[in-house]
Amino acid sequence: MLLRSVLLPITATSRRDLVERIVQLVLGLFLYGVALGLMVRGGIGVSPWDVLALGVSGRTGIGYGVVTNLVALVVLLLWIPLRQRVGLGTVLNALLIGPSADLTLALVPAPSSIWVGAPMFVAGLLLLAFATGLYISADFGPGPRDGLMTGLVRRTGWRVWIVRTLIEGTVLVVGFLLGGPVGVGTVLFAFGVGPLIGWFLPWMTRVRTTRSRRPSPASSR
Repeated sequence: MLLRSVLLPITATSRRDLVERIVQLVLGLFLYGVALGLMVRGGIGVSPWDVLALGVSGRTGIGYGVVTNLVALVVLLLWIPLRQRVGLGTVLNALLIGPSADLTLALVPAPSSIWVGAPMFVAGLLLLAFATGLYISADFGPGPRDGLMTGLVRRTGWRVWIVRTLIEGTVLVVGFLLGGPVGVGTVLFAFGVGPLIGWFLPWMTRVRTTRSRRPSPASSR
């Protein structure tokens, strides 16, 4: 009974639908980490949450990917008083993105100039929006940060944009004070990520809905 009140139920139209959605979820989270690694390597600034992660990493000597995971776990603890329900996507989000980002940083060298770094950041931003649409449309629950936002909106009754701005602004200020990098990329992320996700997410959702309506091999015999 307790688990039911904490965990989101996993529903699927068929076993095939479930497997395809899990693959979509894992792929989306992996690509999300790759996107973060590319934006960090770009060297022109990062998202507010990554300003915080890199600030903590610089102060403690702990790797960026590990800090990203630790921040996600701390955010999940904030879900408890908000009574947010955890899904499979929530847990995997907190566990997979950090290692994927670290792997990308290990494989992708630092750019030789801003003329290489800036396009690398833009590629990471586009990939992040695509990956976000991919894992959200898999429908296994929100990520830790998104769940914090929706939980606060539900508890306070404030508008989404107000809560989102307060969260991102607080994280950005704390990260900056810790020495995290703030630059042009931070501004590009702030103004670009929303519209890009707004384009990718409906498209991904339509694709998944169409795919889930396909008759299974057993039913087509």
